[in-house]
Amino acid sequence: MPKPKAKAARKPRARTKSRAPGPEAQFSRLALHDLKPPRGSHRARIRKGRGPGSGIGKTAGRGGKGQTARQGGHVRPGFEGGQMPLIRRIPKRGFTNPFKQPAQVVNVRHLVLLAEGVEVTPETLFGAGLVRRPDHPIKLLGTGEVAGRKFVVKGVAVSASAKTKIEQAGGTIA
Repeated sequence: MPKPKAKAARKPRARTKSRAPGPEAQFSRLALHDLKPPRGSHRARIRKGRGPGSGIGKTAGRGGKGQTARQGGHVRPGFEGGQMPLIRRIPKRGFTNPFKQPAQVVNVRHLVLLAEGVEVTPETLFGAGLVRRPDHPIKLLGTGEVAGRKFVVKGVAVSASAKTKIEQAGGTIA
């Protein structure tokens, strides 16, 4: 019987220093192919008329037969099947100006945002952020107090209560 071979002695392995994991080891690297939308944020599109298994097969959500079941078979808004429509049955009266621009409202209490002694004009009100458009009508209303400051108002419509408050404080309206 052959004699068993002796096991070779293992060489001692050189030890390497264990390093603390760096910041790159904590997070996996982000790449474009790893990006995915959040779960539940996208739903599959509805495939109409693809059989009963789709849940919206057969009539594809169009109901039974008739005009509205046909392609392009819808009536215009306000059509009442030939009956005189409501919009034509109601009497018409008056006029609505399509070009009317409602006034931008500024209350007297907001004038404290302006510097002392500055004229109240559409440009200064716009600069203080009190109106959005200096080229649209602006009206001063009398809510609040002037706080004893004198204002010179030019190019702005003023209500009666705002006018009395500004004049009592020593201001003028041009």
